[in-house]
Amino acid sequence: MPPPGPWTVDPAHSSVAAVAQHLGISSVRGRFTEFAATVEIAPDDVTKSRVEAVIRAASIDTGNGTRDTHLRSADFLDAERHPEITYRSGGLTENGSDRWTVHGELAMRGVVRPVDLDLAYLGTGADPWGGTRAAFRATAELRREDFAMNYNQVVQAGIAAIGTTLRVELDVQAVQGESLPAV
Repeated sequence: MPPPGPWTVDPAHSSVAAVAQHLGISSVRGRFTEFAATVEIAPDDVTKSRVEAVIRAASIDTGNGTRDTHLRSADFLDAERHPEITYRSGGLTENGSDRWTVHGELAMRGVVRPVDLDLAYLGTGADPWGGTRAAFRATAELRREDFAMNYNQVVQAGIAAIGTTLRVELDVQAVQGESLPAV
C-alpha cells in the first residue's frame, strides 16, 4: 500500500463508472463527472485504513441526454431528492499481493447498504508537479433493487430492458496530502 497518511483523490485523473446490461445483449456505460474522495492509510495497521467519497448524483453522463435525464429522475437516482451518493469504508481485508477488499457502506437514494469493493493497488510514484501519487482500481456489483431502483420495462420475449445489476468500476489516482496541488 502507499505510505501512511492522508491522500486526496484527483478527479481529473480518476473515473467513477457504472455498467448496466441493456436488452439482455449489450452494456450501457455511464460515468459520474463530479465527485470527491479522500483516503486515509492507517500508519500502524493498514487494515484500519479508510475511504470517504461523495458523488453528485446529477452528474451521471451516458452520452445520451434523454437517458441521462431519466437516470436522474425518481425512477433511478432521484437526484433532486437525493443529490449525493456517499461511500464510507470501515476497513480492509488483504486478499493477496496488492489485492484488498474494502468494507464500507454506500448511501444512495436514502438507502444505506453494505458494499464491498474489490481493490487492486497499482503502485505509487512521483508526479510532474512535485507530488506523490498512488493508483487503485476497484469494482463492485450492486443490485438495483437494494437501492429502491425498481423501474424496468419488459421488451420482446420477456427480456428486461435494463439489467437488475450494475457493475461499478473505479479508476483512481490519489495525491499524497489533504489537498490537490495547483496544476
